[in-house]
Amino acid sequence: MIFPATTAFFAGLFGLLHVGLTGWVVAGRVQDGVLHGSGGDPLLKRIRSQGNFSENVPLALLLVAFAEARGTAHWIVEALLVVLLAGRLLHPYGMFAAPDSPRQFACRGGGILSTLLVILVSSILLLT
Repeated sequence: MIFPATTAFFAGLFGLLHVGLTGWVVAGRVQDGVLHGSGGDPLLKRIRSQGNFSENVPLALLLVAFAEARGTAHWIVEALLVVLLAGRLLHPYGMFAAPDSPRQFACRGGGILSTLLVILVSSILLLT
């Protein structure tokens, strides 16, 4: 088995991004004086951005790591990880776009779809 070094590197980047998203939520809680719950729309959007990250990134990274360890071509592993990173950076930006705006669809929708695409492609790679 090959050590998934590329995935490990990106996992470090995602760890930093997760800490940043968590800090963003904490800052919103302090600013709004909300110790628990959502306290309203702006903080709820931060919470859901972090929650969506936490719900999807670990599975995506695990699947890509397994694919890398299985010997999937390096360029495919890198492409999956770059798409995942781009999507996870776009998603919180799109959360604060005006409802039904092009930015919301492109950033939030693009972030979600790119994450699901990485999970789908990685899963197919592992099953074939």
